[in-house]
Amino acid sequence: MEAGKVDEKNKVLVAIDESEHSHYALQWALENLEHSIIRDSKLILFSVISIEDLGYTYASSFGAALSFTAPELILSIQENQKKVKLAILEKAKETCAQHGVVAETQTEFGNPKEAICEAVEKLNVQLLVLGSHSRGALQRAFLGSVSNYCVHHANCTVLVVKKPRQ
Repeated sequence: MEAGKVDEKNKVLVAIDESEHSHYALQWALENLEHSIIRDSKLILFSVISIEDLGYTYASSFGAALSFTAPELILSIQENQKKVKLAILEKAKETCAQHGVVAETQTEFGNPKEAICEAVEKLNVQLLVLGSHSRGALQRAFLGSVSNYCVHHANCTVLVVKKPRQ
């Protein structure tokens, strides 16, 4: 690409986590948007290593509060979480390859809701694809809804894919 020239290719960002819901959303997008959107776009598989995940991992592994950890331990936990997320992204990338689609991957640390919306803005994404965890009202009240937040705050079209109940 020449200096100063804007990349004209549309960008689609698919948020991926360890849940079956996000992988279902990716699969759905590849099967249903393949010809009209996915093949003509730059596909970005995006995962967030959340601060909450780091605290949970530490608390469950060591039984202490995150605020009492040594910096080396926190870095070690972050590296382990990053390895897990990269493996999840590689699996998603293989799914794309099976559909003949080349995808890029990206991982960020932070709050998933905010990190996804920031990535949409920073990468100039035209379509964000998210899976829905189908949480009830009580769970959404306590845990929040990433998809709901992104629908209201992402600066692009947002497609929320809900996995049918079995």
